[in-house]
Amino acid sequence: MSKTSRRSFVQASALAAGAAATFSVPQVLLGQRGANERIRVGLVGLGGRMHSHVGSLAAMAESDNVEIAAVCDCDKKKLATAETDYPQLANFKLKKYSSQEELFADKSIDAISFSTQDHWHALQTILACQAGKHVYVEKPPTWCIWEGRKMVEAARKYRCMVQIGTQNRSSPHVVEGIQKLHEGVIGKLYMARAMSYKMRGNLGKHKPVPVPEGLDWDSWVGPARMVEYSEFHHRRWYWIENFASGDVANQLVHDVDKVRWGLGLKDHPVTVACMGGRYVPGDSDDADTHNTLAFMCKWADNNALVTVENRHWYTNSEAQMRDKYPFVAENQCVGEIFFGSEGYMIIPDYSSYYTFLGPKNEPGPCQPTDKNFNWTDESVPHFRNWIQAIRSGKHEDLNADVEEGHKSATVCHLAKISAKLGRSVHFDPSTERFVNDPEADKFLKREYRAPYIIPEQV
Repeated sequence: MSKTSRRSFVQASALAAGAAATFSVPQVLLGQRGANERIRVGLVGLGGRMHSHVGSLAAMAESDNVEIAAVCDCDKKKLATAETDYPQLANFKLKKYSSQEELFADKSIDAISFSTQDHWHALQTILACQAGKHVYVEKPPTWCIWEGRKMVEAARKYRCMVQIGTQNRSSPHVVEGIQKLHEGVIGKLYMARAMSYKMRGNLGKHKPVPVPEGLDWDSWVGPARMVEYSEFHHRRWYWIENFASGDVANQLVHDVDKVRWGLGLKDHPVTVACMGGRYVPGDSDDADTHNTLAFMCKWADNNALVTVENRHWYTNSEAQMRDKYPFVAENQCVGEIFFGSEGYMIIPDYSSYYTFLGPKNEPGPCQPTDKNFNWTDESVPHFRNWIQAIRSGKHEDLNADVEEGHKSATVCHLAKISAKLGRSVHFDPSTERFVNDPEADKFLKREYRAPYIIPEQV
């Protein structure tokens, strides 16, 4: 980042923190735009996942009176080719920003959708809320546990609708399946298992090269520790602890979220025991997040057993998941199994559920994936729910409110911390700190690189 842009960030951040009351209520709630009037959305982070954001919002443009009004990225080349990379954007008259602070200051923007690196999610959400913008932010919402509480505080203080990108919470068939669980379709629930078997392969090595022209590397790194640019850092950031948490937060957060939802787990777990590490083929690359782990969780108000497993190799899985009920990609198995007194339910993907009842595993209620289901449109119901909540002004209407996102992400962070320490950890849900464990408490929060610092008081 240039000295000028760094100064602009500092000034913008100070303005947001010091004069937040000026921007505390989003314009769409002030009567400046009626409940049925157009909602103008800005997009931040023109990467691969943004295709889902663009596709969903573009599909809703007429039916839900939504306009994609601006795009923002710290890579000027991506800005220049936005309409080519995302053809649906050609249908909108776009403002283009290389500085997100300028986007936050644009009073014509009602809401912002973030598809950026994990380490940026919390600060971006907080700053957007301080500027009076509603937020859709990709999972996981946080890099560490402390960030989640700050995000919740900002959303509530500024009355912003913050939706987390755990889109399964709006998938009609998954919603129906979870409702069936709550109605007792398989009896009393006593156990749930979440799993993710994905072949990630060798992720490569860090080989420093000059920063590509047009990329503001300082802005990209943002709150994280500064590192030399390389394609490895820029493209493989999911698996680098400085920027993310690996598959435990990238994939398992979806599965943990559905387990919490299905079992009705409203709070944080009190105990998590996890073991894991980085094994073949990850022992020959420079990624430093766990690629293999297994953990168990205990909640204070629910005796249900929760187990989670993540690994590289698919061999076989329970209930014919992947074999009879395939996931979206070859050689991958992702999903959940709920066990009850009268049978079990599987959710083998993001759009179906199946139940099996009695000792003979007789087929019960189910909803297979629609034959015409388009994976590029999977998030449309989730974005629609976000827009509807913006119009209602009630965070209770969100299917994946920031509070739920924080709690699901916290489970994943607790597992990561347990694996790092090589022992069980015990957590106090009321204080969101570990129980008499200063060693574990050190992992609750990270050090932020100035000026990209999340304030104690949002």
